[in-house]
Amino acid sequence: MASKKEAALAATPSDSPTIFDMIISKEIPSTVVYEDDKVLAFRDITPQGPVHILLIPKVRDGLTGLCKAEERHIDILGRLLYTAKLVAKQEGLDEGFRIVINDGPQGCQSVYHLHVHLIGGRQMNWPPG
Repeated sequence: MASKKEAALAATPSDSPTIFDMIISKEIPSTVVYEDDKVLAFRDITPQGPVHILLIPKVRDGLTGLCKAEERHIDILGRLLYTAKLVAKQEGLDEGFRIVINDGPQGCQSVYHLHVHLIGGRQMNWPPG
């Protein structure tokens, strides 16, 4: 399996359906930890900590990455972060957690559907990667 960096460098930004679209439509199974009408949160299949959850908007609306955000996306961007806080509480991450949004090839983004990583359950280091 390619490294995350190799996968990100090989990924092509596109508006085509992604693996996350297939997770949203339940074509691909996932371990869902939170779902409402706007956001889906599920466990990452290659966790970087004891808790590693991905939060995604159910409707992409051109939001393939954070660099594509427009004023019309303000509500969903805030909703993703607030939902991350709710899920962190649900997961017992009372001592802290990290939020990561990878953007573009140099940011190691490999799926072009904006997603928020919620990572916790261990001591994080600084600086990151």
